[in-house]
Amino acid sequence: MSVHIIARFNAKPDSIDALRKQLLAMLEPTRQEAGCIRYDLLNNIAEPTDFTFVEEWASQAAIDAHMQTPHLQALLVDTAPLITGPVDVRCLTQC
Repeated sequence: MSVHIIARFNAKPDSIDALRKQLLAMLEPTRQEAGCIRYDLLNNIAEPTDFTFVEEWASQAAIDAHMQTPHLQALLVDTAPLITGPVDVRCLTQC
């Protein structure tokens, strides 16, 4: 059974464009990872500071490997000054 992740980043109002650029750069390298089924970035129409990754992974092992990739580790460091608080990450399975 695949694992779904919702990961929300909340940009500081003056950092929306910078955060968007950082997050968009994650799409291609992550989509090339083993076990990545879906990796999309969404932006809230009503609240432009709200960015959400919607992910689907083949297994928990694939997620664990993703969490160790250099591009994700760099993203977490590089976006820290651009966001209002910790990234809200939720791991889900389909009912």
